[in-house]
Amino acid sequence: MQNGIQGKVVAVTGASSGIGKAIAELLAAQGAKVMLGARRTDRLITIADAIQQNGGTVAYMGMDVTRRSDLEQLVTAAVENFGRLDVMINNAGISQLYKMEELDVEGWEQMIDVNLKGTLYGIAAALPAFVKQGSGHIINIISTAGISIVPTMGVYAGTKNAVRTIGEALRQESDGRWRVTAISPGYVATEFVSNIRNEAVRETIQKNADRMAIPAEAVAQAVAYAISQPDSVDVGDIVIRPSVQG
Repeated sequence: MQNGIQGKVVAVTGASSGIGKAIAELLAAQGAKVMLGARRTDRLITIADAIQQNGGTVAYMGMDVTRRSDLEQLVTAAVENFGRLDVMINNAGISQLYKMEELDVEGWEQMIDVNLKGTLYGIAAALPAFVKQGSGHIINIISTAGISIVPTMGVYAGTKNAVRTIGEALRQESDGRWRVTAISPGYVATEFVSNIRNEAVRETIQKNADRMAIPAEAVAQAVAYAISQPDSVDVGDIVIRPSVQG
């Protein structure tokens, strides 16, 4: 019996580790053809080899979501390798956390470039294929930081909530041609925290993650649930976090 994922072509950004890697591995195991994109090509090679050894279908390319042309090439590669694109998963993200008065303008720009513009570039790359096919699915990995606003996370949460707003408009504009899903993880056991430059904030978040973080595979299961629904069913928002997270 079809599981709703079997045979679908899925592109994943930020696929070299953490949530992106878990999504790729789970979907491939359930029969999807996965197109992986990330900056760390060496890691993509390792992940792709493991997927193939487990009987999955995969292709990959080194790319950076801050370059629109890279997202266009990712979609082109998916279509060239597998004939179409059914799902675009905008997963790549970064967080730099400081109080606003500390004026980490470089960090603001980095989050806007990766979290917001990178997602928009992914949407822009996928939509021509979806329009041509008359179907498709955009999945944006957001964050619970956009739901509960706290100090140091203002700009990060702002980029994530911008994606949430854009995704809802995109869903309404589709008139049922494509689906749009926003998935907001809480604390997840990944390398994500290690990229935060603010040492005090990084240590606090890491301690919380060590205490309560859920595995990346839990988020991948949420993605699989959204994809596996019938085409007439659009799962709009999923919040997935540790049961003890405030």
